[in-house]
Amino acid sequence: MRVVEGSAFVAAPLGGMTLAQLGADVIRFDPIGGGLDHGRWPVTTDGHSLYWAGLNKGKRSIALDMRSEEGRDLAIALITAPGDDAGIFLTNYPEDGWTTYESLRVRRDDLIVCRIVGNPDGTAALDYTVNAAVGYPLITGPEDHPGVVNSVLPTWDLMAGLTASTGILAADRHRSRTGEGRSIRIPLADVALATLGALGQIGEVQVNDVDRPRYGNYLYGAFGRDFVTADGRRVMVTAITAGQFRRLVGATGIESEVAALEHRLGATLRRDGDLFEAREEIAGILDRWFDATTYAEVARRFDEHRVLWGPYQTVRTLLEGDVRASTASRLFEEVDQPGIGTMLTPGSPLDVGADRVSPHPAPRLGEHTEEVLSGVLGLASAEIGRLIDRGVAAGA
Repeated sequence: MRVVEGSAFVAAPLGGMTLAQLGADVIRFDPIGGGLDHGRWPVTTDGHSLYWAGLNKGKRSIALDMRSEEGRDLAIALITAPGDDAGIFLTNYPEDGWTTYESLRVRRDDLIVCRIVGNPDGTAALDYTVNAAVGYPLITGPEDHPGVVNSVLPTWDLMAGLTASTGILAADRHRSRTGEGRSIRIPLADVALATLGALGQIGEVQVNDVDRPRYGNYLYGAFGRDFVTADGRRVMVTAITAGQFRRLVGATGIESEVAALEHRLGATLRRDGDLFEAREEIAGILDRWFDATTYAEVARRFDEHRVLWGPYQTVRTLLEGDVRASTASRLFEEVDQPGIGTMLTPGSPLDVGADRVSPHPAPRLGEHTEEVLSGVLGLASAEIGRLIDRGVAAGA
């Protein structure tokens, strides 16, 4: 599959990266000198974007003068180039202008265009503005916090990117069966709203007439919270089933305290909702146990009893000590990223066995300009040279 990508920010580049990591030939075009993301933070001390390197792994890069008609014509030719596995365009460019589905389809009737937009009406939106609008910052954070708490993870961007990759695969399957192209439109806000519905939070208001309050670090609807060990380590503990809760009780040796709590409540803690309703009493019992137990002992007991838990740690601690983030995991390989150096780089988290695609570095801007113009569009080297000389295209 060949996917042409014209994009910026997180969602569309991540969608293209997802397909590239599964083996697709993803070619992104950018303005000469770089677009909005080419220098986006985080950056190295000499200004190379780690963001660019992370979201463009395994793609090919072509640099064009997008302000010129000739440069845009080259991009259109690339998008609509023939081939059973071609004619797929992923973008978050505005819906008007030269990349509209209708104008591109004139060049290729079975074209697939997947476009990520902000709001359903076409107005602009970013992850932070969408997240604010759907209410999550008002239910995140300590119960007595007077303001809002934004997430540092761009959740809706990530989900929109994965939705885009799924949509492209579905559209390609449809095209292979019917010969018909497809225009796919993914509003970022709709991704968030669909999630609210899937998780029952729309029904929570409409049916139960409840606007969920903050619960701090408690796991809503079951039992879970952070605790601090005797030697100052913080861990997250969860129990979302009665069986998991019993393993937690067994690991901590608090059977008698829990039995007394159940007697006082007049109910056995068997259902998720029961655990949530009794969360503060359960946490109070566990607080005393953690106050007297070192991290090493917590880890030993919890692993022995198969408790669902995990330590809080920095990314540095994760990389230095966690085998899941080392080259021992099939997810990661050491990759030489041009301009940056050797980095631990993840491939696709989809483990498909022996056919798993190894991670590849992100391209340098314009690294594949000549290769793509020649191999995909069939231009002769002399014509490519003239395009470069006139500033219509550029190499790395």
